[in-house]
Amino acid sequence: MSALAIAHRAGNSLEGLRTANALRADVIECDVHEHRGRIEVRHLKTAGPLPFLWDRGQLVSASAPRLGLDQLLEADHHGTTLMLDLKGRRISTARAVVTLLRQVAHERPMLVCGRHWSSVDAVASLPGVRPVMSARNRLELNRLRRRLATGARVHGASIHRSLLDEDLVADLHDRVDTVMTWPVNTVACLDSVLAMGVTGVISDEQDVLSELISRRG
Repeated sequence: MSALAIAHRAGNSLEGLRTANALRADVIECDVHEHRGRIEVRHLKTAGPLPFLWDRGQLVSASAPRLGLDQLLEADHHGTTLMLDLKGRRISTARAVVTLLRQVAHERPMLVCGRHWSSVDAVASLPGVRPVMSARNRLELNRLRRRLATGARVHGASIHRSLLDEDLVADLHDRVDTVMTWPVNTVACLDSVLAMGVTGVISDEQDVLSELISRRG
C-alpha cells in the first residue's frame, strides 16, 4: 500500500492550499480553532486579551485577516481530502464545526483528528467524516491503545515520530486503516518511517512530499 502524502498545516492559508494541490498531496491538514463564534484555520494561537496571535516567537496582529474554514472549503476546487485538526479542549468547537459542515460541506469526505477524542467523535458522527486519533506522548499513546482494544471505530492513528517502532506500527495496522506519523521533514526520516510500515506521512516540507509522491511511479 502506498503511503499518503499529507501536507502539514497547508490548509491554514490559501497559498498553502494551492501549493499542496500543485504537489498533488493526498491530504491537506489544517488547524481548526473557534474564536468568538467563528471557525478559523490557523496555527497561531490567541493570547487572551492581548492584541496579537503568537507561536514560537512569531507575533501577528490580532486584527489581521483570518481564514475561515468555510472560506477554505469554498476555495478548494480540487476536491482534495482535508484533515481537520481540532485544537483546544472545548467540545463547543467540535459542535460548531459540525454545524458549519452541515451547512457548507454537503457530506464532503474528510478526516478529523485531534488529541481530545470527545471532539473528534462529535465531528466524526457526520457522514463521510473519518476519525483519526492523535498521540503526542507516551501517556496519550497508552490511552489510544486502550481505546482501540475496546473495538472502537477509528479510521486512523496519528502518532508522533518519537514514539514509533515497527512493533507499534504493526499492532496499529491490526486495528486501524491508516497509521500516520509526524513530523517527517527530511528524506532520511521518510525512509525510516516507510521502513516501519507507516501509511500516512505528515510533512511540512514540499521536497519530502514530492519525493514520496514520485516513488509511486
